Amino acid sequence: MSEVEQQRVVGVGPWDGDWPDDPRYDPELLREGDRRNVVDTYRYWSNEAIVADLDTRRHPLHVAVENWQHDANIGSVVRTANAVNAAGAHVVGHKRWNRRGAMVTDRYLSTHHHADVAALAAWAAGRGLPIVGIDNVEGSVPLETYDLPRACVLLFGQEGPGLTDEAVGHCVDVLAIAQFGSTRSINVGAAAAVAMHAWVRRHVFGQRPGDGSGGVPPA
Repeated sequence: MSEVEQQRVVGVGPWDGDWPDDPRYDPELLREGDRRNVVDTYRYWSNEAIVADLDTRRHPLHVAVENWQHDANIGSVVRTANAVNAAGAHVVGHKRWNRRGAMVTDRYLSTHHHADVAALAAWAAGRGLPIVGIDNVEGSVPLETYDLPRACVLLFGQEGPGLTDEAVGHCVDVLAIAQFGSTRSINVGAAAAVAMHAWVRRHVFGQRPGDGSGGVPPA
């Protein structure tokens, strides 16, 4: 294997030395190596052990995407939801979705399917979660100056057409991401990352919109 190929190898090889006496570790991974897309803390842990650990510190943020045209960007949204340790990801519309962009991160958070926006809205209402849409539609307000709720559902539309009218009708507010170029909109995967990061700045780092304050995330 060339030096360049070695640099591209993800993860770690078989465990070197005596195996750890810890039920979180997976014997097969210890034996064969761990090439999964996980942080080093979780190397050699079983998938079940990783999920159990993440469950102890989930954020009360849910992310939902309308899926009427089998949008290939949904996987990217799910991957970002995993990165911020969201409580769950929701697919609205077609049940089947393109998981390629998720890079198997959907194994580590709860994914839910809702037949339509009304079903999502009923689910959210039953848990006291407001739905906040992200789209640059008429009447939307700037994400940059909006105080996102701590517990909520961020709802994104289909790549291209954006949120449906029905979806907009179920949102307490719709937020637009500031743009200064010629494009009508940004990619839904990118929009989801921006919106989730805005939530992290507010509720993990304690930075209120527009006040310039900073904070330190909890240990």
